[in-house]
Amino acid sequence: MQRPDDTPTEGGWAPIGQPAPGPILTPVADGSPAPGPAAGPVIGAAGRAVLAQQPESAADRQRRRNRELAPILPTRVPWVAVTVFTVLAVGLAWLVAAPLWLSGEGLANPWFQLIALGMMYTPTIAALVVVLFVARPRSIPRLLGLAPLRPLGRTLGLCAAALVGFPVLAFCSMLLGQAMGLIELDLVGLSGLAAIMTASGAGELGRDELTTLALVQLLALPLGVLVASLSAFGEELGWRGWLLPNLLPLGTWPALLLSGAIWGVWHAPLILLGYNYQRTDVLGLLLMVGWCMLLGVLIGWLRLRSASVWPAVIAHGAVNAAVGALLLFASPTSMQDTGSVFGTLLGWPGWILLAATTLILVVIGQFGKRAVPGLRGSEVASAVS
Repeated sequence: MQRPDDTPTEGGWAPIGQPAPGPILTPVADGSPAPGPAAGPVIGAAGRAVLAQQPESAADRQRRRNRELAPILPTRVPWVAVTVFTVLAVGLAWLVAAPLWLSGEGLANPWFQLIALGMMYTPTIAALVVVLFVARPRSIPRLLGLAPLRPLGRTLGLCAAALVGFPVLAFCSMLLGQAMGLIELDLVGLSGLAAIMTASGAGELGRDELTTLALVQLLALPLGVLVASLSAFGEELGWRGWLLPNLLPLGTWPALLLSGAIWGVWHAPLILLGYNYQRTDVLGLLLMVGWCMLLGVLIGWLRLRSASVWPAVIAHGAVNAAVGALLLFASPTSMQDTGSVFGTLLGWPGWILLAATTLILVVIGQFGKRAVPGLRGSEVASAVS
């Protein structure tokens, strides 16, 4: 029988409301309580003592915590908080990137890498300001998707899917880019990698040495993803940790697309200097916004499907690490051609594959599923059956 306090919200994210009242009891002649008209079976003092001694299961503990901290998601968009968050995230990004503009050196500034890293943590600062001073939720870790990690299998499984899936998408994008004539690859001779090693002072390497080095680079890619995830966390705690859940009252798709668009606009201080698309005009920024909306749908799906921000963090780190690392398979000509970016995950092949992946998830019904924090699907089903 379904209990009111175990009813998930629309989409199945989390329970809303206070715990349901227990049986209605009325006193009888001897002074002990007796069930009212709507009560269930009578449980005596001995029975209650036995139940009290039984250990609380992990699933029941999570259900209780979900009830105590409900609602985890807002029932309507907190537009004041969203506005404050967006202004802070974007404004701080411009402030951090100001030395690139004021120096006149742009992307050639020797402090570029450090500035870009600092910029990636501006969404986290904005999110913390909002949850602490503007719209404080009942549970900050649960709203941001930091906890609970249980069920660990679901969280780690989606993290692993992101760790493998996005590098595969990046590599397939380059293969499609070559088929479209947008980039030239050298998967056999590895001439691009040879050029990199020569430029680094390592001298000329033989084919076997280059093949071994390429394999080592690929095997080290998961480690590179984890390292890149440290900086990606700074963005994801803001975009998918705070912003996406607070836009969900608009509907899943509007929330995914709007959060992705804001994410794209946030990149403006770097994109307008020629970062990624080598364009310093509005078109370059529009390309970044469109790409972030497509990529944001998939990363946002990981967030909603896991009720955790960690798979989104790994996905973002995987994209950042893979796009650069896989360039070792490009030819020297493509490495020097700035237009080759359009043959990678950032370009048209990437747009096509990201859209195709999204379509597959839609067809198999994945966007209609939303996880409940701390509970497996079977535990949610058993609670409301």
